[in-house]
Amino acid sequence: MPPEAPPRPTTAVLVAAGAIALASAMGVGRFAFTPMLPLMQADGSATLAQGAWLAFANYLGYLVGALACSVRAPQPRRAVRVGLVAVAALTLGMAALHQVAAWWLLRFGAGVASAVVLVGVAASVPAALAERGRSAWSGAVFAGVGSGIVAAGALGWVAGSAAWPPAAGWLALGLLSLLALPFAWRGMPAGVPAPAASAAGHAPLGGEGWRLVAVYGVFGFGYIVPATFLPAAARAALPDPRVFGAVWPVFGFAAAASTLLAAFVLRDLAPRRLWAIAQGVMALGVGVTALSSGLAALVVCAVCVGGTFMVATMAGLQEARRLAGPAAPRWIAAMTAAFAAGQLAGPFAVNLLAGSHDDGMARASAVAALLLLLGAAALWSPARTAPAAAPSGGTTR
Repeated sequence: MPPEAPPRPTTAVLVAAGAIALASAMGVGRFAFTPMLPLMQADGSATLAQGAWLAFANYLGYLVGALACSVRAPQPRRAVRVGLVAVAALTLGMAALHQVAAWWLLRFGAGVASAVVLVGVAASVPAALAERGRSAWSGAVFAGVGSGIVAAGALGWVAGSAAWPPAAGWLALGLLSLLALPFAWRGMPAGVPAPAASAAGHAPLGGEGWRLVAVYGVFGFGYIVPATFLPAAARAALPDPRVFGAVWPVFGFAAAASTLLAAFVLRDLAPRRLWAIAQGVMALGVGVTALSSGLAALVVCAVCVGGTFMVATMAGLQEARRLAGPAAPRWIAAMTAAFAAGQLAGPFAVNLLAGSHDDGMARASAVAALLLLLGAAALWSPARTAPAAAPSGGTTR
């Protein structure tokens, strides 16, 4: 007799598994370095410049992982499982090794793994929810990103307040990723094939496609400056770890709440308008830190940027699907590459603009805010091409 198929996970289990997978992959694999950098600076194990290079390694790994998945799409369930094991192992490696060169390789690997998990979750969980008529619950799945940021930030807050050495913080983060494994491992949908390439997927982007690509790349640069250096800036302004350590959990809470708000309250707003509004609010939050480094400015930045970066991500991909139709995978792949390139430019900009005054974040924030506003203005104007293969009924969701 053929082996029995594994039981179909309930909707609640499916949503929880996707959210937990993203919490580990993104909250730890991508963003745990942000709350850990102030601890590493205080310990003397990493300077701000070295932190920028370690952030660069993670973003480069994310770019490599995303491009690899776009060239050959992995089987989603396997991608999530392998990626989550790698995130846990590489994070534990940060606690075991004490050389910057080794950390660079570990953060690069964590970037690759986080991209693989994100692709696996995005390719399987929303589709499985749509089959059940529960598409709106995708917002709860992507709230896992913010929830992971909250968990990692809270752990960094505790570590800083208790004066833990950085290795202890990395060890706790690695154990947190290990705890997430069984929940995400069992709950992912089975039998989802890797997406097949189509002839339409090789169609040229055209003028409108390249506009979305350019704006998405600007978005990647604009959000990554505070997303990498916000706790470090808070530490420079407010030496008490019980105060500056709270900034990153605020960022994560805003990210988690924003995806739920967009999915259940703002779902009738056109994706292009939602993206433009989110990017404008993000520009406000980033621009505030160019003018002030006080606690109020940093909290405003955390709320404005944390509360918009996942909304802009989801709305940008929805707009690509709306305009491109069957060619959407090509558009999304190009947008993801541009986004990753923008992220790579962020740490470079901080180092380049810091000079000898170590105020690189303020200068980079001013540049990022201006570019974000220009991108929002470009989105606000209507598309130059008609939607491709728009479904009957006119819905864009």
